[in-house]
Amino acid sequence: MNIEQVREYTLSLLDVTEDQPFGDDIITFRLEGKIFVCLWLGGGKYDMKDGVPRIALKLSPERNEELRAQFSAVTPAYHWNKKHWSDVYFEHLEDSPVKEWIKESYRLIASKLPKSVRQKYIK
Repeated sequence: MNIEQVREYTLSLLDVTEDQPFGDDIITFRLEGKIFVCLWLGGGKYDMKDGVPRIALKLSPERNEELRAQFSAVTPAYHWNKKHWSDVYFEHLEDSPVKEWIKESYRLIASKLPKSVRQKYIK
């Protein structure tokens, strides 16, 4: 996947919005105002380590540990809580797992929403 494919896939999920609260070099994707993906575009204050594109995903602590042990392209998140967030160097991975993990992050956020709202997203 490339940056645009990551963006397009993430925006294809129901009711996802994007904004740039941290500057022009980062896009955050939200569900009901809650960030679940952060996409580094490069340059700026939060420049990419080694210039390699990455996304930060919010996943369960157990899942983060599992993925980090299994994939060298998944590391503790650079500017996020390392227990709950992982950086995923998506260009070094097949598209399928990256999409799966984005969806998993989306579902995690959806599961934390109030019940009346959550039902719209968890099927």
